[in-house]
Amino acid sequence: MALPLNAPFVKYAADILADTSFGLSGGKIASECAAYAVEWGVDIPHATYPFGPDVPNKRTALNQNLLKFSEPQRYAVIRALCDHNSVKDRAEVQKLKLMLISRYGHLANETVGSELDQELIERTKHWLAGFPAALTPYSEAVQKHANHVFLRNVLDDMRLSLELLLKAVLGNEKSLENQVPQLGGFIKEKGGSSELANMFVKLVDYYAKYQNSYVKHDDAVIEEEVEFVIELTSSFMKHLVRLSYR
Repeated sequence: MALPLNAPFVKYAADILADTSFGLSGGKIASECAAYAVEWGVDIPHATYPFGPDVPNKRTALNQNLLKFSEPQRYAVIRALCDHNSVKDRAEVQKLKLMLISRYGHLANETVGSELDQELIERTKHWLAGFPAALTPYSEAVQKHANHVFLRNVLDDMRLSLELLLKAVLGNEKSLENQVPQLGGFIKEKGGSSELANMFVKLVDYYAKYQNSYVKHDDAVIEEEVEFVIELTSSFMKHLVRLSYR
């Protein structure tokens, strides 16, 4: 049975994310919550900083703001705040993020309106952390898909992300199509089987051809196929990064 993202967990999250010593600043809490409130049409009590005299601390402000959102929206806001540069490396925040995803990951699909494998997406972002050039278009593609906008651009961004990763891993400046011949050799050099190398090469070859055929016009893009391409790209990249560290 799915757990509700209820008030006790919201308070727990707010106490960590808005901790007096290391948490997000009051100004950042106000601006981040306000941005989501505007996007979703939610009326929150603390959209500006400094907070009013009846608010004892920033933990209270964040807690009260979060409770105004629906459960899927709370998930999205807490998840985003966990990834903020000023707190994301804290052990407490990483523990919170893991708990959030493991207990309430089902809410992510309600927020983004898709059936994307969120765990695969998060693992891929983790592996791409060492390849920021590839991570940026990947994250942008996931966000665009979450908001149901620019589906053609989602495919473009995914293709670009994979191409940039291959350039970094293989040490060249070739286009995606021109990486295919070198890719099989790379996999074998890193200890992969010939069968996997051949399959991987074929898949990437067809992937490139698909992209060239279907990203020219928005009305040619099939949304269910976009989800498949995102997850396929994620699997490609996760495996490539792991091989690159061998």
